[in-house]
Amino acid sequence: MRTFPLTALAVVLCAVSAGPCLAQDFDPLALEAEAPPAAGSSPWRIGLDLAAGRLSTRGGASDDTSRASVDLRYTHAFSPAWQFVLSDRVDRVEPPLPGRPNTTNSLRELALGWRNADATTSVDLGRVTVRQGPAYGYNPTDFFRDGALRAVTTTDPVALRETRLGTAMLRAGTLWDDGGLSVAYAPRLDDPDPATASVDLGSTNHRDRFVATLDRRFGERSSVQGLVMLEAGRGAALGASGSTLIGDALVAYGEWSWGKSGKLLPQVLGLDEALERHHRAATGLTYTLPTGLALTVEAEYNGAGLDEADWRTLAAIGAPAYASYLGVTQPSQEMGARRAWLVYLSQKSLGTKNLDLTAFVRHNASDGSRLAWLELRYHFSALDLALQWQHSSGDAASEFGANPYRRVLQAVVGAVF
Repeated sequence: MRTFPLTALAVVLCAVSAGPCLAQDFDPLALEAEAPPAAGSSPWRIGLDLAAGRLSTRGGASDDTSRASVDLRYTHAFSPAWQFVLSDRVDRVEPPLPGRPNTTNSLRELALGWRNADATTSVDLGRVTVRQGPAYGYNPTDFFRDGALRAVTTTDPVALRETRLGTAMLRAGTLWDDGGLSVAYAPRLDDPDPATASVDLGSTNHRDRFVATLDRRFGERSSVQGLVMLEAGRGAALGASGSTLIGDALVAYGEWSWGKSGKLLPQVLGLDEALERHHRAATGLTYTLPTGLALTVEAEYNGAGLDEADWRTLAAIGAPAYASYLGVTQPSQEMGARRAWLVYLSQKSLGTKNLDLTAFVRHNASDGSRLAWLELRYHFSALDLALQWQHSSGDAASEFGANPYRRVLQAVVGAVF
């Protein structure tokens, strides 16, 4: 299972983050860059998130938790064709995550972009965020997620995609009526650096990569995407994804990739890893009720992930192995389990106009452990107030059972200026 559910300090969908990329909203033909601010509006957007709560451990002890996050975005259009984007975020988390400083600065984007008059051709240079794949909890085709998660501030997999680092690259794309093509080159620049103020180009640019993406839309109801990645030392990786609207309320989606990587257990144990080709996949259904409640059921598979015997091996080593597991999987948002399930639901205007509900359960099909999470968020005119609850269950030799924090209850206040 991906590691962000394993952290105890998780707080929820940040009020300062952008909207999630869900299967029912997935459009592979959309250009990544957002529109420049309207004339007369401020090019600055500053968000503030404050969280405080209480956690309980497997042994029965309890402790305070807190988080403060400042999220900054600056967008400036030099002309209708040229645009500059800066996006930065500072997170302070107490107690700190294993192996991480309690304060982390994330320079997410710093890029110059060009678009032609009808926005069908684009070129971007700099640190750019590229997200691929319609799945909610695990995205095998999201090739640029590798090393991109510098700070874990939520267990919500949808929200985590919005707070991660971009990748330094040169990218060009073109669109036509029912399709599109983009190519991106991301060079190796450095080694990862977890220091608080580091630009950390090494986390996202630790190997030379070239990614080509071809998109095709079939009417207004279906779309598919094919990807090829050439990676230094690993050869070619293939990926494919798609989504389709069935009737008026049901969306089916899926994504798959096949490429060379090491198995997870040797990486966690610090052993020499043999590179092998592995399949990864996620597929699901989202059904929206007339009330607006959206329910998603998703099956996930990672051919390089840990099976039940691997979890027992880590449990025998104890806390150091668990901390190493987090250190390996968290930055890349990799799913640690061989097989897993996700049930995700969301409801806007729950009983009243401004109250939203989001919840999910992650189930490790290899060891039977579970993580449950729920948020209620109320939107006032000037700020948001949220309450989140999280519970992990399973035996000590399981993914979520090994989490030293059994329950987390937090309150969050967020505002955007």
